[in-house]
Amino acid sequence: MSSPSRSSSARSDGPGWSDGSGWSDGSGWSVLDLAPVVPVVVLSDVAAAVPLARALVAGGLPAIEVTLRTPAALEAIRAIAGEVPGAVVGAGTVITPEQAGACVAAGARFLVSPGWTGALLEAMRGSGVPFLPGVSTASEVVALLERGVREMKFFPAQAAGGTAYLRSLAGPLPQARFCPTGGIGPATAPEYLALPNVGCVGGSWMAPADAVDVGDWARVEQLARTAAGLRDAGGTCR
Repeated sequence: MSSPSRSSSARSDGPGWSDGSGWSDGSGWSVLDLAPVVPVVVLSDVAAAVPLARALVAGGLPAIEVTLRTPAALEAIRAIAGEVPGAVVGAGTVITPEQAGACVAAGARFLVSPGWTGALLEAMRGSGVPFLPGVSTASEVVALLERGVREMKFFPAQAAGGTAYLRSLAGPLPQARFCPTGGIGPATAPEYLALPNVGCVGGSWMAPADAVDVGDWARVEQLARTAAGLRDAGGTCR
């Protein structure tokens, strides 16, 4: 788990603190409201972390989810947190309480999981930073609402029913807000963003592996700028 000093600093650092409910504090800040798209990145080389983050931020996408799919992930989070002040770096694919604590200690300012258990939820709630537990069914959404969590990751979005499924949840469960992730690209993102219960979407298309591998940061920045413009294309990004 994170140390008291880390949780305390997160509270005073503007974007980066939540009361643990999935909502932000009195500043009105939420992970779901930073940008229409949260880049979901997989980094094998720590050296690419900072220039990639700078390109994404320059393109208008400050929230960056670094997935815990490689050994370099924690160091990449630490590098971005320390060297890219405009970035709000988070950790994705968080599946254990230990990972939640390690990510916050490395500088993660939000946590994202593909699913949740009671133990993982309590660890994320106690981390001192905003978190998005993953759901794919109405029962999972209701279970989180029962626990006071209103902001969630919908995953895997396309495979789990896509926009039609999320639209069907908006009527009976209007208090739930989502960041759909999984199988979403620039062509389908506006359809998600037009839904009243979607705050943003997660995707990896603005940081393609071939561009990251060769350090084509200008291409990444342009893709990020186009993705940032999807707020208007989708009509809303609540």
